[in-house]
Amino acid sequence: MDLILKFFQTLARHPVHPMVVHFPIALTGAAAFFILLALWKKNKLLEQIAFADIALASVSTVVAGITGLRDNIINFNGAAPNVGWKMILAVILLAVTALTSYFRWKDDKLFEKPSTRAWYVAAYFVSFALASILGFLGGIIVFG
Repeated sequence: MDLILKFFQTLARHPVHPMVVHFPIALTGAAAFFILLALWKKNKLLEQIAFADIALASVSTVVAGITGLRDNIINFNGAAPNVGWKMILAVILLAVTALTSYFRWKDDKLFEKPSTRAWYVAAYFVSFALASILGFLGGIIVFG
């Protein structure tokens, strides 16, 4: 019983954000990759995979943000390096991924329409760029 109690006490202090933060980075990267393949091959299935990735990136961004706030409070007393910029960029990332997912969900022909294709594809690359910048800023916290 002492071992179980010690496990939960350690878990309460252990940083969770580093374990979760890789999901939005990987999912936005995969989404950008698949939307690029969809453009190249003109393949609807590849676009659907990109859409699924960007939708999952939106959800995982929320989880990464919540765990980031928790870890900042517990491990850095609210003063982690670049915390202001990370919060701003994370909110922008959430907005871009969520809005991209929402508009694509409402209109499954978004990729096929020449009038909307450019901004739709650009949103994938903006999402990946934001996630990459956030990852870099997180690396500053870990590696200095």
